[in-house]
Amino acid sequence: MITVNAMGDNCPIPVIKTKKAMQALTGPETIEVLVDNEIAVQNVTKMAESSGGAVKSEKIADKEYKVTIQMNGAPETVSEGEETCMPDARDNTVVVINSDRMGSGNDELGKVLIKGFIFAITQLDTLPKTMLFYNGGATLTTEGSDSLEDLKSLEAQGVQILTCGTCLDYYGLKEKLVVGTVTNMYSIVETMAGAGKIIRP
Repeated sequence: MITVNAMGDNCPIPVIKTKKAMQALTGPETIEVLVDNEIAVQNVTKMAESSGGAVKSEKIADKEYKVTIQMNGAPETVSEGEETCMPDARDNTVVVINSDRMGSGNDELGKVLIKGFIFAITQLDTLPKTMLFYNGGATLTTEGSDSLEDLKSLEAQGVQILTCGTCLDYYGLKEKLVVGTVTNMYSIVETMAGAGKIIRP
C-alpha cells in the first residue's frame, strides 16, 4: 500500500502527486490518496481511471476523503502536462430511487438491474447533485446493500445521498444507515421541486 497525502493541497497538486506515485510503480500495487475536498476526489478519480486504475472513494469525515486506486503496474501511457483542474462534475439533476429493484417482472433480475443502474451513475461524466431514497429504496443505503461501495464513491465526489427517515423507521433500519444522511418528506419535496432534471430508474 502506497499512501499519497494530499490533504490541504490545491488542484492540481493531488493529481500530480498521484500521477508520480503511479509512474514509480514496478508491479501491482494499491495507492491510497487522502484529500480534503470533493473536487480533488473527482479529478484524481478521472485521472486514475484514464490510466487504467480500478478506483474506489469514500468520505471518511468532514473534509476528509480517501481515494483507493488498484493498479497492475505503472500506466503504459501517462500524459504529461495535462493536470488540469476540472470544474465540479455535478449538475442540478436529482436521482429518485423508490425501490430496491428496477422495473417489474422478475424480482431477482430487478435487484441486479438496480445495482447496475447505481454503478452506471458512478461512470457519468456529469454526476447528479442529489440521490433520494425512499420506501423500498431506503434499504439500498443500509447494511447489507450491494450498492454501498458505489454510493460511498458518489458521496465522496459530492453527490448528496438522502434517505427517508420515516422509511428507515418503518423497516427498522434507522441504526443501520451506512452512507449519506436521513431526510424528511419536506426536504424530499423541496429537493425534487428545485431539480433541473429528475431521473427515476
